[in-house]
Amino acid sequence: MDEVQYLNLVLTKKSLSLFEINQYILNVDSGSTKTKIKSWIELFFNVKVIGVNSYRPPQKREKRGKIQQIMKHRMRYKRMIITLKPGYSIPLFPY
Repeated sequence: MDEVQYLNLVLTKKSLSLFEINQYILNVDSGSTKTKIKSWIELFFNVKVIGVNSYRPPQKREKRGKIQQIMKHRMRYKRMIITLKPGYSIPLFPY
């Protein structure tokens, strides 16, 4: 099985409210696919995944001058929203 390159849990006000409905937001490497992430989450955390949605966050902009806005850098990650089956959960702080 391919290894997941980059994976971390997003802890924001919106993502914490999604925990109540069994949804978790993760940042993953931009080359990762939904099926790879789904199988990795199910194997590593021993949970059942119902759905996986993904999107790329908007790029950062750097302002130079009064009018111009130049792209600073490209985002190197995707954001995945993982929906788990009722009764399953991912431990946030295992230690």
